[in-house]
Amino acid sequence: MWCCRACGQQWPCPTARLLLKNEYADNNVSLSLYLCGLFYEATRDLYRLNPAGAPDLADMFARFVAWGARREPLS
Repeated sequence: MWCCRACGQQWPCPTARLLLKNEYADNNVSLSLYLCGLFYEATRDLYRLNPAGAPDLADMFARFVAWGARREPLS
């Protein structure tokens, strides 16, 4: 169900997000790629578990990708 093993919240929970941000602090591109891969896997898994109640893609994107690495505008 893509829940945190430590706290039971939807993964990535706030703690997992902090840990991932710290782990990928020097490589935002890798963090973005990792999160996009997890977005795909989680959406596929949750759809397989309940095809009639497929996850909302906008919600899944916000949960897995949108909070990740921020791009700085080009000068």
